[in-house]
Amino acid sequence: MEPDTIAGWVAPAATMIAAMMTASNLGARVTGWGFVVFTLGSISWSVVGWATDQSGLLATNLFLTGVNMVGIWRWLGRQRAYEDGGRAAALASRRSAAPTLFTATAFSGMPVRDNGGSTLGKSVEALVECASGEISYVVVASGGVGGVDECLRAVAREQVRFDADGLCLLMPRAAFERIEPLADGDWPAEVGPACMAEQAETDHARTR
Repeated sequence: MEPDTIAGWVAPAATMIAAMMTASNLGARVTGWGFVVFTLGSISWSVVGWATDQSGLLATNLFLTGVNMVGIWRWLGRQRAYEDGGRAAALASRRSAAPTLFTATAFSGMPVRDNGGSTLGKSVEALVECASGEISYVVVASGGVGGVDECLRAVAREQVRFDADGLCLLMPRAAFERIEPLADGDWPAEVGPACMAEQAETDHARTR
């Protein structure tokens, strides 16, 4: 089998696999190795372009090979070192009597449980107050599949307990589900105690 024929099979397969690896956002290592596979794909496309005298395909993929090399350096080098450092601190904290740390980069996607220990969804974002540097509220995603048709709700910091393995809301599932879902692209400036007090009053009225 000719090299260009082999490259013609490797190129699309590597490109598709790499796309899935980088799109999955499973951490610096997986993303970095995704760029390694992307590099294999772009080199294979370059071979196809050279063998079939397609100068445009050859030039494009030589350029993409350079871009992919930057991606490898970025994700398997610097970003991996950042994650390893943060993970080391979190692990050291976990070994203590009362774990006190988790990495901020791990916040997005952390599991969220209700006060009974049942999983509600995952954390999406934390909004931080400029003046104090403290978290104002946490956005929690629930429902849906793969991000499709999921529902976002804002939970005040006072109603969230941070654990080493995730977030625990200081409320039952029913109370969480009664929080008004956030509109796309229109999150509130604050979700403070007053908002939660109003929600609690509404919940109390419904149970009477």
